Amino acid sequence: MDTVTRLNLDPPESPSLRVAFLSLWFVDMVAATLFFVVPYANELNPITVLFFDYLGFSGVPLAATLYALIIMGIGHILSHPRDIQFIGLIVALYALLVVNNVLLLLSGEPLVAVIGV
Repeated sequence: MDTVTRLNLDPPESPSLRVAFLSLWFVDMVAATLFFVVPYANELNPITVLFFDYLGFSGVPLAATLYALIIMGIGHILSHPRDIQFIGLIVALYALLVVNNVLLLLSGEPLVAVIGV
């Protein structure tokens, strides 16, 4: 227990950011799972693909859970206000990924093609 105390683990003091992260993470995990079902989209993350190859569909949420644990662990270790900035950056990144993944699943086109960049 002394080791945990010395690491000074404390969650970021923004419950709304934590909820946003977990919500976006869940949608991204579902989208990543669906990428292995639809014929017109592929999961690009090599770790997720490796977990899928070895464990099948259960490997996708396992890989996603490992990502979430790493991100939450980093948020717990960082001091205030860096922890909130880090989680905010991750939420923004996940928001972009989720929008792209959902558009790709619904329309077959990635975000850059839809907005014409």
